[in-house]
Amino acid sequence: MTARFTGKTVLVTGGGTGIGRAIALAFAREGARVVVAGRRAEPLAETVSAVAAEGGEATAFTADVTRSEDVRALVDRTVAHYGGLDVAVNNVGMLAPPAKTADIPEADWHATMATNLTGVWLSMKYEIEHMRAHGGGAIVNISSNLGAHMRMPRLAAYATSKAAVSALTRGAALDHIGDGVRINAVSPGPVETPMSTRPGESAAEKAERMGREVPVGRAGRPEEVAAAVLHLASEEAGYTVGTELVLDGGVTA
Repeated sequence: MTARFTGKTVLVTGGGTGIGRAIALAFAREGARVVVAGRRAEPLAETVSAVAAEGGEATAFTADVTRSEDVRALVDRTVAHYGGLDVAVNNVGMLAPPAKTADIPEADWHATMATNLTGVWLSMKYEIEHMRAHGGGAIVNISSNLGAHMRMPRLAAYATSKAAVSALTRGAALDHIGDGVRINAVSPGPVETPMSTRPGESAAEKAERMGREVPVGRAGRPEEVAAAVLHLASEEAGYTVGTELVLDGGVTA
């Protein structure tokens, strides 16, 4: 175990479950003070308890990343609580029910874009605002292998939102590296979380499907995504700017 993030404050949106919880735990294990954020207080509290059970330090703030006032307040509260913000991981995401493009309900389209794209932009807006005024920092956005790298039927809204996150990450990286803010993205393929499980699919059925669909023969583990995020956020990746690390077991190779 290393301590790459001792003394650092890390904000993880969507930190209550799945990949977000794994990321929060991984940062805490390496010495970070972690803030987890999301709309629901209960899963956030469970993440804080999981961090505390391992001897780490974390706190939780509820926020809706589609609301500018919530995101501004989230960054302000993080800075007030821990004295700064060194790393941000923008992980909030949603997957609406699959539908052909012409059949996507307008409400689902707008919700997908508001959460997956505008939520990332708003988060970066206020994270960067603080970081560039206080010596810089690192941001990692969670995108997807669906979008810029591949498409699937009935998932056009999700893929479009994530392709836009990929483009937004690169544009923001170019805009703000001169401010001392390094911005990159991690784009997972199927991971062992509910989002990659089909309705009514058992664990055995999912494992069999992953064996067919993923060259490495399985779904990814949240901890593997977390390891990639920590690398991109660390000083070891100081020359890595505007990149997108695809973790999908070879699906888009």
